[in-house]
Amino acid sequence: QVQLVEAGGGLVQAGGSLRLSCAASGRSISYTMGWFLPAPGKERDFVAAISPMGDSTSYADSVKGRFIIPRDNAKNTQYLQMNSLKPEDTAVYSCADSLYSLSYSLSRRYYSNWGRGTQVTVSS
Repeated sequence: QVQLVEAGGGLVQAGGSLRLSCAASGRSISYTMGWFLPAPGKERDFVAAISPMGDSTSYADSVKGRFIIPRDNAKNTQYLQMNSLKPEDTAVYSCADSLYSLSYSLSRRYYSNWGRGTQVTVSS
């Protein structure tokens, strides 16, 4: 059984940084991996995604230039390095995996397994 567990959330001041992690168990994480946050009444908003080998990434316009999504396949872990945080980044961030290529990464329907999420709160 695949499990994805996020960690690293917390409270940070605007302009600060946080590093989220997503550890996978039950399989290798050589899948496309993504980060999403819940949008009220809608599907989860896409934040970022990375290809299975880590050679390609995709970012939402709102986080380009501020967030980085590296991965360490040897540790079965992917990360979300969040820099220059803004109050509007406050949300629960969830990681997910997908058997599809990065081309499909923006839509949550292509993801199979989900973590429970970790809360990020950015104070002004």
